[in-house]
Amino acid sequence: MSSIRFLRCLAFGILMSVTVSAAAEAAMKSFFDPVTRKVITYDADKLLPPKPGIPPRAPRTIQAALPQAPAAVAPVQYPKPDPKFDRQVVAYETTEEPGTIVIDTAEKFLYYVLEDGEAIRYGVGLGREGFGWTGITYVGGMQESPKWFPPAEMVARQPELAKYAKTGMSGGEGNPLGVRALYLHDDKGKDTLYRIHGTIEPNSIGLNVSSGCIRMLNENVTELYSMVTMGAKVTVM
Repeated sequence: MSSIRFLRCLAFGILMSVTVSAAAEAAMKSFFDPVTRKVITYDADKLLPPKPGIPPRAPRTIQAALPQAPAAVAPVQYPKPDPKFDRQVVAYETTEEPGTIVIDTAEKFLYYVLEDGEAIRYGVGLGREGFGWTGITYVGGMQESPKWFPPAEMVARQPELAKYAKTGMSGGEGNPLGVRALYLHDDKGKDTLYRIHGTIEPNSIGLNVSSGCIRMLNENVTELYSMVTMGAKVTVM
């Protein structure tokens, strides 16, 4: 081999070695492994197998924040009436016939007269100052889930109630007459506009707060309603 040919072969060999070395180095990558705290070198052309015991990281997704549900509104808690106004059967001497209703306005009690000198006694709320009354009336009407018609003097004080003056407020939640109503008529059958009815304000039992009607707890007026008959005498004293 001549010296010129030898030099050409040597130069070609060096060039190929540099090229292969550069290509090999170009494929190698490094990164710092925070688990082993070492620099890891790997071939970028090949997949790096996962390390034993280290699960592959799940793909990261972005999820929009869901709207928060409104907090539940706690039901209105009314103070309870004095326990003395609870329903109870009591001894009650009277000349009134069984089935008569007697209302003691001084003590805030309604008595439903039974036989054998007894009565069922219920606490009631009565008319405030200037709206109280006494007398003898009769049950002239009975209504479940009654409509409420605000009296004219109440509309005058609270104009927002005028929308109920003609058509009335339907029975149900929020109706001031509660779940039952007994309509009181005079001895000629005329509606006195006074009622014995339930209430949405149980804390008013035992107080003078109404416009003349007799208020009862809803559970009590429901029981009274089931016992009373049309035409029953109601004495308010």
